[in-house]
Amino acid sequence: MRFVDEAVITVEAGDGGNGVASFRREKFVPFGGPDGGDGGRGGSVYVQASDDSSTLVDYRYTRRFRAERAKNGRGANCSGRGGEDVILWVPVGTTIVDIESGDIIGDLVADGQRVLVAAGGDGGLGNTHFKSSTNRSPRKCTHGAKGEFREIRLELKVLADVGLLGMPNAGKSTFIRAVSAAKPKVADYPFTTMVPNLGVVDADRYRSFVMADIPGLIEGASEGAGLGIRFLKHLARTRILLHIVDVQPIDGSDPAHNAKAILAELDKFSPTLAKLPIVLVLNKLDQLDPSTQEEWCNHLLEEMDWKGPVFKTSGLLEEGTKPVVYYLMDQIEQQREREVEDPEYAAEMKAFRDQLEAETREQTIAAKEAYREMRRQQRLEGLLDDDEDDEEDDDIDVEVHYVR
Repeated sequence: MRFVDEAVITVEAGDGGNGVASFRREKFVPFGGPDGGDGGRGGSVYVQASDDSSTLVDYRYTRRFRAERAKNGRGANCSGRGGEDVILWVPVGTTIVDIESGDIIGDLVADGQRVLVAAGGDGGLGNTHFKSSTNRSPRKCTHGAKGEFREIRLELKVLADVGLLGMPNAGKSTFIRAVSAAKPKVADYPFTTMVPNLGVVDADRYRSFVMADIPGLIEGASEGAGLGIRFLKHLARTRILLHIVDVQPIDGSDPAHNAKAILAELDKFSPTLAKLPIVLVLNKLDQLDPSTQEEWCNHLLEEMDWKGPVFKTSGLLEEGTKPVVYYLMDQIEQQREREVEDPEYAAEMKAFRDQLEAETREQTIAAKEAYREMRRQQRLEGLLDDDEDDEEDDDIDVEVHYVR
């Protein structure tokens, strides 16, 4: 299945049916009067979230959706039948944006949540509505209203409590395999993970949270290097970032420099995103000599000037992962409880998340436009074939992992 996290579609509601001018015609009933019925209401277009969907691939190629037009009214005061509604199913975590105005129409964060994106037109009035003591034979009726037309953008961001962050091959996929039932592909080459993977982490009985494995970043990601900003936006709906650092990179690079580069990319992409709580995990300790582990880790922390929480693990051997899980669970529960008990804090967090959503959306759109402009320039310079699609990188042909 293709993982598609953004799609632009047009939706058009059905027009309302026309009212009719009709008069009662029955034997032995002279001057029966007007009996024209109203037109029906046009079908509307809704977008509804569903846990059964995990990608927007259905809207990658089919991009126009139109609801049914209503039927016209008839004589004998018969109203026209209403048009059938159209329901578009999307994954939980989808935001609906009106392209023309830039307004957010809806944010679907729960299974079954539904948003009206295009309202059907009202039916026209039959001539029955226009009769009066001075006009007993009205021949006036009205047409049905046009249905709404909109061009909208569907944006999918995974819903998770914790987002994994780090360089390619830092051990993020191995870590999520160690603490959850998710089984993403693990290999010894960069960018093994090409799509976000979600796993439910059980801390204790009845205590769990969702963790998202985001594809690895590299220096320059906020400008589009590597997988670029394609998946950075998925961190916008997390509560805590878990920064996985490979203490002994296979390419011989400096782990402290790598860690600082990732934090810098976060700040470039979204200063608000960089304000999320970050927990540092020094991973792959099994690659170090036991006698030098402590000294090397302390050296890295000094180089990074790190003052926040830090844990030392080996995801491959599943050593040191439990304390990380318990710490994250405690932090998440404290945040949830405080939001319930303190309305001011809840309002503050809502404003923070709204700002974060706006920043990530603006940055993602700007970077995408810059990418398309670069492709156009490459085509003009003869570096690309004319038949190559500007949006060929909008989706990636890989399997989606969303496991509990």
